[in-house]
Amino acid sequence: MKLIVQKFGGTSVATQQRREIVADRIIEAIDRGYKPVVVVSAIGRKGDPYATDTLLSLINNGNCSINRREVDLLLSCGEIISAVVMAETMEKRGYKVRVLTGGQAGIITNNEYGNAEVLKVDTKNIMDLLYAGITPIVTGFQGMTKDGDFTTLGRGASDLTASILGESLKAECIEIYTDVDGIMTADPRIVPDAKVINRISYNEVFQLADQGAKVIHPRAVEYAMKGNIPLYIKNTLSNAPGTIISSSRESKNKIITGITHLSNRSQISVFFDDEDNNEIFDILAENKISIDLINVFPTYKAFTIDTNDVPKVEELLKGLNVKYNIISNCSKIAVIGNGMKGVPGVMAKILRALNQNGIKILQTADSHSTIWCLVKEEDTFNAINVLHKAFEL
Repeated sequence: MKLIVQKFGGTSVATQQRREIVADRIIEAIDRGYKPVVVVSAIGRKGDPYATDTLLSLINNGNCSINRREVDLLLSCGEIISAVVMAETMEKRGYKVRVLTGGQAGIITNNEYGNAEVLKVDTKNIMDLLYAGITPIVTGFQGMTKDGDFTTLGRGASDLTASILGESLKAECIEIYTDVDGIMTADPRIVPDAKVINRISYNEVFQLADQGAKVIHPRAVEYAMKGNIPLYIKNTLSNAPGTIISSSRESKNKIITGITHLSNRSQISVFFDDEDNNEIFDILAENKISIDLINVFPTYKAFTIDTNDVPKVEELLKGLNVKYNIISNCSKIAVIGNGMKGVPGVMAKILRALNQNGIKILQTADSHSTIWCLVKEEDTFNAINVLHKAFEL
């Protein structure tokens, strides 16, 4: 049995006209000899009646005092509505379908409501339907505890649902349908001449997603990579070939694959009189403060945090009675590409391009496949365009 998982985002199922196009995509897969398992997001985006953010706004604009269990129950309604409406569209076209909630599809989680972890996946219900010639339409974003409570897997996690099912079912591939033609070398709203990447590796796309690019849920990439299942990012509304995510990348001669960024960062510099003062990192961890871009010197340490955490971190630093400096309104630019590994001069090229264009670099860090530069937020768009041009993306 040739299995394919097809996930359709909120904009893809927002109108009846678009749902008919979604039905076309599902039927095309059937005609190609596949048994599709369909995953859907809630209809539309914030402001649309059944979008997740709209549902959340019903309970005191999201600042609710009820238990997270009840919040997850409410948020699960959006995908259920979407799946049932999509089922009707398919039934009218003469195809047998069955709607399954995340729990009915066998996704069993812990009870960390709002960001549940998957404990196991039982695919029996799905496989029984497929053998009976029925196409399952599964609600994305959700699972169920062993006690039968609805849970959600975190924001944007319908992609994750698709990859969880794809890996568990050993599907031949996973198709993620959205409203763009594929993964691009940079955000086209920032870089007008950004191009679609034809093929990208799991590691590269994970880095792009983790560093701010709104391309696919990072954990979805992990599951697909675990099962070595190709992921296709496609546009529901066009016949563009999209982007293939697999173990191989587009070109071995290409050093950089894409550029993205994270805004709302603040740089913290802490100064010490002696070398023996690493407790700051332990204290930040105990207070659940996430840090990155860490540079450590004998009497000076620098790192970045989410700007929302600045008041809490400043209070902790005052309690330690240390000298410190804070630069807010920063952006972390990430230049990503597996091709940079072992290639000399990549960092030098980045620094030269930014310096020649008057962009001050506050801090840098690097790994085998990513180089990060911290810049002032006002320089973000210029920095990305300069680097996109420098590497001829």
